[in-house]
Amino acid sequence: MLVRVAGCGVCHTDLGFFFNGVRTNKNLPLTLGHEISGYVEIAGAGATAWLGKAVLVIASIPCGECDLCRRGKGTICRNQIFLGSDTDGGFASHIKVPARGLCAVDERALNLAGLTLPQVSVVADAVTSPFEAVHQSGLGAGDLAIVNGVGGVGGYCAQIAHAFGAAVVAIDVDQAKLDMIAGYGADLTINARTADGREQKKLIAAFARERGLRSTEWFVFECSGTKAGQENAFGLMVHGSTLGTVGFTMDKAEVRLSNLMALHARALGNWGCLPEKYPLALQLVLSGKVNLKDFVETHPLENINEVFHDIHERRLTRRAILIP
Repeated sequence: MLVRVAGCGVCHTDLGFFFNGVRTNKNLPLTLGHEISGYVEIAGAGATAWLGKAVLVIASIPCGECDLCRRGKGTICRNQIFLGSDTDGGFASHIKVPARGLCAVDERALNLAGLTLPQVSVVADAVTSPFEAVHQSGLGAGDLAIVNGVGGVGGYCAQIAHAFGAAVVAIDVDQAKLDMIAGYGADLTINARTADGREQKKLIAAFARERGLRSTEWFVFECSGTKAGQENAFGLMVHGSTLGTVGFTMDKAEVRLSNLMALHARALGNWGCLPEKYPLALQLVLSGKVNLKDFVETHPLENINEVFHDIHERRLTRRAILIP
């Protein structure tokens, strides 16, 4: 397929490649970008039904044929294509991808939701990755979800957990982000600058008692992608907890791993999201259960250098989308 790019979101993974020396799988030079939406302009034999269709491009495309893929474990397919690392990505006018790497976007539903195709590009990672984390955790109605770090991916994680029926606690060091997410599903917000881990746990326990929630089996989603955040999230586990690691950092956290044994807890990670779950995550956005519009902003692709530096210096509060 040749897809004409409508928009490509800027992920912190891109910044890691650009600023922090994280290695791409393909040797440089390389076009970055893996949160892509667009229109199919050219289709190969047997796939012409895609022509002209609005699509999301799967950020990391499994081969669909290996033993892992056949057993529903495509996120760890050893032949997968991670756009912007294994091959050229979406900070471009066009991108070439296999047909199995597409998710259809209903433009009528898109219009009814008041969204544009460039805006939903971030579904391809910023929404689907926390969706996979929440979905695989088994979180459901009546559970307590703690989202550590609610900027970018974490903001969507909090909304997704709320959509799954959980009571949501949001933790961050940025009060503006906490104030923002308070209007979109967070039932309790805690500023980690003014409350250390022990105080956070007390506040959450009190919240659980007030709401009639369990004092055990909390679900903790670490989305900050920082050493301090990962250590904080690990410390918030209680008996029977599930820890979902969503954010990424090259830094090493120091934790007492035996807590998993002592608390009969579990820690999960997820590399992206299975392609078959993309429509489920997209539907949460199109139905209005996850607010996208208020958490993104668009910029011309020609301003990519300025945008990268603005994000790196934390001058942007919303997720940036570049439009060719």
